Amino acid sequence: MNFLISIVRFYRNINLMVSILIGLLIGAGLGLTVPGLTFVSILGKLFVGALKAIAPILVALLVASSIAKSREGLGKKFRTVIILYLFSTMVAAVVAVLASQMFPLVLQLPEASAGQGGAPDNIGDVFLKIATDLMSNPIAAITSASYLSILMWSIIMGFALRRKASPGTIDIIHELANVITLIVHWIIHCAPFGIMGLVYTSVSESGLGIFTTYGKLVLLLVGCMMTVSLIVNPVISSLLLRRNMWPTLWRCIKGSAVSAFFTRSSAANIPVNMSLCDRMGLDEDFYSVSIPLGSTINMDGAAITITILTLATCNTVGIDVSLASALVLSILATFGACGASGVAGGSLLLVPMACSLFGISQDISMQVVAVGFIISVVQDSVETALNSSGDVFFTATADYYNRKNSDRKES
Repeated sequence: MNFLISIVRFYRNINLMVSILIGLLIGAGLGLTVPGLTFVSILGKLFVGALKAIAPILVALLVASSIAKSREGLGKKFRTVIILYLFSTMVAAVVAVLASQMFPLVLQLPEASAGQGGAPDNIGDVFLKIATDLMSNPIAAITSASYLSILMWSIIMGFALRRKASPGTIDIIHELANVITLIVHWIIHCAPFGIMGLVYTSVSESGLGIFTTYGKLVLLLVGCMMTVSLIVNPVISSLLLRRNMWPTLWRCIKGSAVSAFFTRSSAANIPVNMSLCDRMGLDEDFYSVSIPLGSTINMDGAAITITILTLATCNTVGIDVSLASALVLSILATFGACGASGVAGGSLLLVPMACSLFGISQDISMQVVAVGFIISVVQDSVETALNSSGDVFFTATADYYNRKNSDRKES
């Protein structure tokens, strides 16, 4: 018994990225040398099954809790930074759409086949499909993983709780969301075994060629994130302030992105960002609110991940995505990304919600989530670096803008 406890403790002390990489290598090695091991493949199926079971509940509670607990009366002082956070996330999703159109990817999924689901042809059909999906019974929506309906009812529930519920009731909902988040963390800690099984199955069936697809997916994701970080965001900031903001961006990358890359947690990087804001001479009363707020709603990297994986899924099952559908996807990815905070792999768990827009089943979309976990060693690190450094960058932008407007009024 003590031996088993020692093994568990040793496993928990290993960095998750390292253990995922080890699982990936073991799975690939077994797939090449010993194909046909059923029990290894089952590990992958169990991992995907656990994610499928918990994801609808997670989305429902996170969104409802987030709205119910949201600050009221942030005031005009924070309006600029909130707009910057949401606008940059929306633009990041659009960049991901354009990149996916330029470099379309097809994933290798065991259960995927052409003709599953379908994209609406025009903007009217898009909104008709959304309206139809929204009207699902909320309990049935959770049991059948109808994510659009889950999202709508969670938003309604959140606003209703904020308006009528007592603080104690809201705290209970928040604690339930924390409990589900903890369960997700437990599942994520089993990811190395699940990934070993998934990679084993893929390599057994398709050979090492599967890693070519993974490599292209990583390049597309990282390319979009770097484009948003180094070009799009500083352009937005520079146009707003009418000054060169690249030096400020570089300072944010050095002071925030590097540590966020290794911690892979925007929340864990909040103290680093606070210290950086202090060194940059920003208003403490301002950044003490905007930095925690940014770790919740400034999710450029998450929006990119959700959009690219969703469009890759559409390509895999043979769905031709119209411009109208792509624009609606960008909006959905923007608001979905805001619910991804605080959860390891949170952006990946929201891919099924975006896929539901195109009628893609959860069985298929969860296989894509599993692919996301395989490449998360790189994807999640770069995503967190983009999100966290953006918190400081747009906080600085909004602070400079507020000071500029204040000076104008005084003069």
